[in-house]
Amino acid sequence: MLQSSLAPPSHLHCTNLYSVPSLPPLCSLPLSFSSSSISFGRRRCRRLSFGVHVDTHFSINPEPKGLRVSCAISEPLKVMISGAPASGKGTQCEMIVQKFGLVHISTGDLLRSEVSSGSEIGNKAKEYMDTGRLVPDEVVIMMVTTRISQEDAKEKGWLLDGFPRTFAQAQSLEKLKIRPDVYIVLDVPDQILIDRCVGRRVDPVTGKIYHLKFFPPENEEIKARLVTRSDDTEEKVKSRLEIYKKNAEAILSTYSTIMNKVDGNHSKDEVFKAIDSLLSKVQKDKENMMKLEKSIRASERLSNLASSSQENWRGIPTRLNNIPHSREIRTYFYDDVLQATQRAVNDGRTRLKVEINIPELNPEMDVYRIGTLMELVRVLALSFADDGKHVKVCVQGSMGEGALAGMPLQLAGTRKILEFMDWGDYGAKGTFINIGSIGSKEVEEQDDLFILVAPQNAVGNCIIDDLKAMTDAAGNRPVILVNPRLKDLPGSSGIMQTMGRDKRLEYAASFENCYFFRLLYYAGTQYPIMGAIRMSYPYRYELYKRVDESFGKEKYIILTTSSERPNIDEINDAFIGKPRSEAKKATGFWGFLSGIL
Repeated sequence: MLQSSLAPPSHLHCTNLYSVPSLPPLCSLPLSFSSSSISFGRRRCRRLSFGVHVDTHFSINPEPKGLRVSCAISEPLKVMISGAPASGKGTQCEMIVQKFGLVHISTGDLLRSEVSSGSEIGNKAKEYMDTGRLVPDEVVIMMVTTRISQEDAKEKGWLLDGFPRTFAQAQSLEKLKIRPDVYIVLDVPDQILIDRCVGRRVDPVTGKIYHLKFFPPENEEIKARLVTRSDDTEEKVKSRLEIYKKNAEAILSTYSTIMNKVDGNHSKDEVFKAIDSLLSKVQKDKENMMKLEKSIRASERLSNLASSSQENWRGIPTRLNNIPHSREIRTYFYDDVLQATQRAVNDGRTRLKVEINIPELNPEMDVYRIGTLMELVRVLALSFADDGKHVKVCVQGSMGEGALAGMPLQLAGTRKILEFMDWGDYGAKGTFINIGSIGSKEVEEQDDLFILVAPQNAVGNCIIDDLKAMTDAAGNRPVILVNPRLKDLPGSSGIMQTMGRDKRLEYAASFENCYFFRLLYYAGTQYPIMGAIRMSYPYRYELYKRVDESFGKEKYIILTTSSERPNIDEINDAFIGKPRSEAKKATGFWGFLSGIL
């Protein structure tokens, strides 16, 4: 039985073979697979039902029901600002809040509120403020920690103005794991600070602060009602400066690694320009760090998943010529493709392609099902959206002009299917997943990743130009081609592509396989299945032979692995047991096919 199924090796063939970059080994042991014993280690559960008739697998649900996509929202800024009396903290805090939207928490405002209310804490605080001394830690620490734990401060971030003021306060925050991203110190010479304080006046009606020299009142009426704060005498200012310096020095040991001094002896706009630049950089660094940590976690998760997949993988599914494929078989391949693609993207690969030619995804067979391709695309898109990425799913539109206008039959109606298919119960479509066409105009700033559905050339028309324009616009963002068909086809009427044939082929070959699966048949036939080739990034290409067993059963045994996709001669040699020759090249008609896309 086995001998009769092999026949002359020169007749065994696999379409569209060509070499790709080297990759490392999945396994080298004989493997069998029974569809009744498939194990799926999905990272998340999704309803994967979509179909056109009773036994099909695709349902339409155009109304999303809410969003449950874990997006990478940046953690808000946490800022402390410190400065001596009259250093300009209040003014800079207003500008920081306006620019960055942080919750301003001022110990001075909290304490003054208590003083004006005449509370026990307020009266106690007033005794210290009137003598130019700082209020003790126990009076303010509970108020501040309570305020910083409120929801608005957690969501928007916070700006602590003048807190902590003592080493004990700083240590209390450290024990509570409350630590800023940056500690800003406004640096102003002592004499300038004294001049600012002594000339400072407060409008008791509006609460607005003026300065007799640097910021005089608008009119005589306001000037007449201005009052001097009880702690703004020269003697008290000097006392407060000494206390501030002593405490600032004590706090320095806690925040030295994140402290940034800003020269406060300039106009408010110049000072804020320096602070704005600093905070913007801190915010950007924080976002990058979060992305890095997330990438590391994802890589670790995928690494564990890959190790688990290697240990639990049962091999090639059997009975692949039974159409339609069972849900188990479809889900097995979706999961296999997903894991390989995620690993490649997390490794920083940006130009990728998935080639999977099981019967339902092979347009050369009469059992081809567009629904299976759409379902695979949906699994990929939803998975990346769950990781917080904005995904653009693209299908090429009509190509050519006039009588030559049209699109490949394989893609007819695909855009409409994508628009109306069920994208889950959480409203991912329109938020983290959008549908588009192939071309540079489809690339938007918010897009993180692009999935292109079966891009292909047609006689008289070439998708390469639009595809290249799109990848150029995408830059370093991943572009994933799913079952591309980029063979070079003849042009017509002078409206073909602008690149020469060599350049087109070179560009098409720039996409590396992150997943490859193809069944092997006798030349000119599609039955019976003789074997299969599989590659799942970052592992090696694996060549399998299908073997019939007793009682109508079958299994796939692995013949060899290689870092590059085997050519026709190498496949035939492996099937008849010849040692693999690295120097041997494909020849004849199949050799020609193996060199083109």
